[in-house]
Amino acid sequence: MSGAPRRSAARLSWNLRGKGPDDVAVVADGEPVTPAWAFEGGAGRGVRVCVVDSGVEHDHPLVGRVDGSWGVVTTESGPEVRESADGDACGHGTACAGIVRRVAPECELYSVRVLGERFTGTGDMLMAGLRWAVRQGFDVVNLSLSTTRARFAAELHALADEAYFRRTVIVASAHNMPVESYPWRFASVISVGSHQEDDQDLYLYNPAPPVEFFAPGQNVTAAWLGGTTIRTTGNSFATPFVAGLCARVLSKHPRLTTFQLKNALYLSAANVHIGTGGAP
Repeated sequence: MSGAPRRSAARLSWNLRGKGPDDVAVVADGEPVTPAWAFEGGAGRGVRVCVVDSGVEHDHPLVGRVDGSWGVVTTESGPEVRESADGDACGHGTACAGIVRRVAPECELYSVRVLGERFTGTGDMLMAGLRWAVRQGFDVVNLSLSTTRARFAAELHALADEAYFRRTVIVASAHNMPVESYPWRFASVISVGSHQEDDQDLYLYNPAPPVEFFAPGQNVTAAWLGGTTIRTTGNSFATPFVAGLCARVLSKHPRLTTFQLKNALYLSAANVHIGTGGAP
């Protein structure tokens, strides 16, 4: 879902290369929120996570149970969401679902297929699948996709705001190039890029948004088609790490609003420290 002319956007920090946690240290005000309070001991139980992607391979050993699957199909009246047993078209959704499962092993996992073979898809299919997921009331939506087509920006922005007020958390991947794309650019979603640290449980807050968080997504092991695994790199694979963390937080604190959840992630990030005097 690309093709629009790329605009110069060098200021967009889509991933973290050549820097470590100490290079992006942030001093925050307020009461400390520790990982122990935010998510430790929470395994995602009772939280419904929907992966809007290429589908998910059922019974993959790193994914486990998929509680429901749907797909966007093209009809004469436009895209429609229907129940589907087709599984995964290209492996991308399975990779994301496996990472969600690793981080939040007890969450309920659902799939909406908006991509076809060879990662093909349209903005209209993305809109249809994401809108359906939001209006079904899933707690967390993992969206390791974006579109560079500006004609979808206003509609995606309105849908992201709708999700925010419905307490459906959209965790959205930044583009793998420093270009404008959507919906990760919107403040009402939780946006994710990748870092290069070896610690596969480390996540960081970005002191120079619009990308808000960095999570493991470079040279990671991920589930793939046929019950296999691959080593892969991309913001797509950092995003489900944060989606899984959201599920863990919500399993411990189910009454949190989306902005409270985002604040808990911010204050418990490894590079954020409570102090005085503001950020350096």
